[in-house]
Amino acid sequence: MKHRKLGSLEVSAIGLGCMGMSEFYGSHDDAQSFATLQRALDLGVSFLDTADMYGPFTNEQLVGRAIRGRRDEVVLATKFGNERNADGSWVGINGRPEYVRAACDASLKRLGVDHIDLYYQHRVDAKTPIEDTVGAMAELVRAGKVRHLGLSEAAPKTIRRAHAVHRITALQTEYSLWSRDPEDEILPTVRDLGIGFVAYSPIGRGFLSGRIKSVDDLEPNDYRRQNPRFQGDNFQRNLDLVTRIEELAREKRVTPAQLAIAWVLARGEDIVPIPGSRRIPHLEENAAAADIELTPSDLALINDAAPAGAAEGDRYPDMSRVNL
Repeated sequence: MKHRKLGSLEVSAIGLGCMGMSEFYGSHDDAQSFATLQRALDLGVSFLDTADMYGPFTNEQLVGRAIRGRRDEVVLATKFGNERNADGSWVGINGRPEYVRAACDASLKRLGVDHIDLYYQHRVDAKTPIEDTVGAMAELVRAGKVRHLGLSEAAPKTIRRAHAVHRITALQTEYSLWSRDPEDEILPTVRDLGIGFVAYSPIGRGFLSGRIKSVDDLEPNDYRRQNPRFQGDNFQRNLDLVTRIEELAREKRVTPAQLAIAWVLARGEDIVPIPGSRRIPHLEENAAAADIELTPSDLALINDAAPAGAAEGDRYPDMSRVNL
């Protein structure tokens, strides 16, 4: 597996998003996910992304069990800020300093480690100044509990204010062939500051893989059924977009998912995609995308097939209320 730099932090060129192993995408199988995590490390996919709210809390425990005895092989990222109760109910977004400290200690215990390599604020708390939140995060670095700091889904001005308090190593935001909004302001901002970019959902929550042909392909409790891009006329228009990607993938002799990941990788050496995988075959397929070279001609054809703004529907039902 090739490597890339997120600021001063070196990680595998492709990471592994672990959210779906515990929640949101229908049923889950811990034994299967455990095996997938172990296989990821065998392949050199060592940048693992989790969060305290996934499960809630159980995803960190799963990742912790999988890396036990292999901690030195892993660059471990987790997040705080989307506060939930143990029964899964939502509390709200929380960036208060006392919560930051308590959340970190709880994550360390669940993960079974003595430090977190990259600690993100999952969502920005509008009620708490970012300087206060990042100030508390900086205390965790000085205490040796955290090595690097990150933000997720933060606006350019917020990123700059946070970076002025303590160096931000990585900014994580959704980015893919059907979510290209970061190109407008986010990517220029982080590049100006020397911050790495972590792209979550690089396969469009699985849609760009071509495996989802109908909403009925999703389990009844799969939250994507409530996602605007998976509903009504939006679904069919987005399926037309995927058809174009599938045609290009066939010409390139790769899978649509691999083409989508390779495209994200080609957007810059400072970008690291973290596709989610619950099964070993999908993990292996995604990991192989690191070796795909896209020519300028390939990139032009992909851009013609999936230009910015091509996807129909919002990323979330209501970004003002969603905490995911």
